[in-house]
Amino acid sequence: MLNEQTMDSARPVAEQSKRWNKFDIAWILNLFGTAVGAGVLFLPINAGKGGFWPLVLMIIIVGPMTYFAHRGLARFVLSSAKPGSDITEVVEEHFGKTAGKLITLLYFFAIFPILLIYGNGITNTVDSFIVNQLHLDSPPRFLLSLILIGGLIGIFLLGEKVVLKVTEWLVYPLVFILFALSIYLIPEWNTSMLQEMPTTSEFFLTLWITIPVLVFSFNHSPAISSFVLSQQRHYKFTDVAEHHASKTLKGTATILLLFVMFFVFSCVLTLTPEDLALAKQQNIAILSFLANKFDNPYISYLGPLVAFLAITSSFFGHYMGAREGLVGLYTKIKGDQAQSASVNSRRLNLVAALFFLITLWIVAIINPSILGLIESLGGPIIAMILFIMPMYAIRRIPAMQRYRGKWSNLFVVIMGCVAISNIVYNLIA
Repeated sequence: MLNEQTMDSARPVAEQSKRWNKFDIAWILNLFGTAVGAGVLFLPINAGKGGFWPLVLMIIIVGPMTYFAHRGLARFVLSSAKPGSDITEVVEEHFGKTAGKLITLLYFFAIFPILLIYGNGITNTVDSFIVNQLHLDSPPRFLLSLILIGGLIGIFLLGEKVVLKVTEWLVYPLVFILFALSIYLIPEWNTSMLQEMPTTSEFFLTLWITIPVLVFSFNHSPAISSFVLSQQRHYKFTDVAEHHASKTLKGTATILLLFVMFFVFSCVLTLTPEDLALAKQQNIAILSFLANKFDNPYISYLGPLVAFLAITSSFFGHYMGAREGLVGLYTKIKGDQAQSASVNSRRLNLVAALFFLITLWIVAIINPSILGLIESLGGPIIAMILFIMPMYAIRRIPAMQRYRGKWSNLFVVIMGCVAISNIVYNLIA
């Protein structure tokens, strides 16, 4: 008779591999870091300006919305008949070469501007900290930006394991600080926000405005393709990779909901509607506004630290997507020539790194003020790729037909259409 240990070793490898492990946790933190950029410092202002009660409904739907949308994109990448194909290759496989080139081009130009913003943002954040908190002279911008951007890209060139480990080091203090600040503000909570009762039309208008804000504050789609490929390499079996991908994405959505939304609620309950309107008018981060309101030097020091941690961790996730898009563009432009010649992936990654270093460095030196507009132009594209494309593939692609008929598919399409309609309206209004 077999004992438990023998029976355990006799189980199929695929079944044993479905257990939770450190690899899953590392990716949860990486995806969390990708989602939580510097925008988290403005999220309480943007999400809370419509009042408290619409925010209560948003906290109910934003978790499932984030999880189902990113799971759909992960399943789309996993649907390839050739394991190891990234999102640009899967698009071409399912929709043809012409559509593959177009979507790959859009994918790259939706993520690349965000990377430019982070390269510029981390330079501004560190420079501001040196001048305002350390009371030192501002260093030469061309040198500071080169060191910061070159250092981030250099870490990425060291390999996936190093990036995951560095992201862990960044996200742990980021989560701790967000949670600690949320707790710290509890004694300052007031009921002024609870007394604001919007009309039915105002309530739904606020939802329409707020959904895109939360969607893109929780967005980690640029890292999804690299995340799926990593799952495939680690777990070998496609069904096991899908199981762990879904579980990891659910974990990511959960900690985003718990820590980020707790921070948002704590800030909103601390401030009055007039405070939020003033913060919006001043266009400053929530921690800067709180530091000024309560004359608290500790919060003013934590603001730049949170921004640095958030920008750096989010930089890695967006670099993954931008590099994937750039390499995908190269292989599609080269076409059969790239297929016949064995492309040296290491050399291609180095060329991509050099391209990103030069472009991000130039933008950081120039420090343009139009980057926010460029980012908003990429919003509809990201929403289409994250919400609509995987659901369309489920309807059209035989490899994804087993996911048809789920209520979550309709939910994702509706939320995606709401987000896209608001973004497009704001662009043309």
